Amino acid sequence: MTKNSGIVITGAAGFIGSCLAGFLNEKGYEQLILVDEFGRVDKVHNLEGKKYAAKIERDDFFEWLASKKPEIDFVFHIGARTDTTEFDYAVHEHLNVDYSKKVWNYCVEKNIPLVYASSAATYGSGESGYNDEHEIVNSLHPLNPYGISKNEFDKWALQQPTTPPFWAGLKFFNVYGPNEYHKARMASVIWHSFLQIKKDGEVKLFKSHRPDYQDGQQLRDFIYVKDILKVCYWLMENFQALNIPSGLYNLGTGRARSFEDLVKAVFASLGKPAKIKYIDMPQDIRDKYQYFTEAEMQKLTGAGYHEPFYSLENGIGDYVKNYLSPNNYF
Repeated sequence: MTKNSGIVITGAAGFIGSCLAGFLNEKGYEQLILVDEFGRVDKVHNLEGKKYAAKIERDDFFEWLASKKPEIDFVFHIGARTDTTEFDYAVHEHLNVDYSKKVWNYCVEKNIPLVYASSAATYGSGESGYNDEHEIVNSLHPLNPYGISKNEFDKWALQQPTTPPFWAGLKFFNVYGPNEYHKARMASVIWHSFLQIKKDGEVKLFKSHRPDYQDGQQLRDFIYVKDILKVCYWLMENFQALNIPSGLYNLGTGRARSFEDLVKAVFASLGKPAKIKYIDMPQDIRDKYQYFTEAEMQKLTGAGYHEPFYSLENGIGDYVKNYLSPNNYF
């Protein structure tokens, strides 16, 4: 890749996509083609100061490609409907499956490498474990339409006889970090905790509704967005030189941590003693709630990625002190 390479980022106005645009700018890449719905006022700040070659509305993207015939060297397909409380599968199918197939087919036709966002939501309650080997994809049971849509596309990708020259579906675990301000209910627990501490001096966490987990001891693999960006960039820069195998890759830290640990880290970053109140989990998500997630990371490390991941405490410390407290964007 050269610094003049044309790079597409879908979901570019959103949380991870806008951070990726900023990260690529830092690395000297400015010929970015940003794709999203750009009408949302609450996302405008995510792209302030970013350098790019074009901004294309999501619904106009394929017509634009056909008419402009731009030089594209790499595609990051990050855009998706990510709301796990949206239970109309048709919404997820349209954006997360059908649109993704069109992106894939374009990359096949034009011989463009592709990295796309899958999700740990594909693993459901984890009864099959958190192994990113392709053999288990057909037996996974996601708990909500979002997870189902992500798994349906993974299954479809694995069945294709023709593929991009390189492709990777990254199964993001619980991502947190700057530029998630617009996500509201779907923002990370760190963001919600920060706001609650500022407002009330305490944090509300869901009680456990399973006897094998104490309140606050539900476990997730929380990954700082800056680690996501480093992996995406590493794949783009090294897929040819290292002959990285195409396929699905987990992207977490490989270490599950409790929500209690997380909240204590937010309080510590603010120099305050922890004060936690446990509340009932809403009925609409109670039977679709993951109590444990932990990425098996051997496949990514086996492909050659050996950078250390942020610890939960260090990631939260950076997020709170450098972004949330001063209200900064990445």
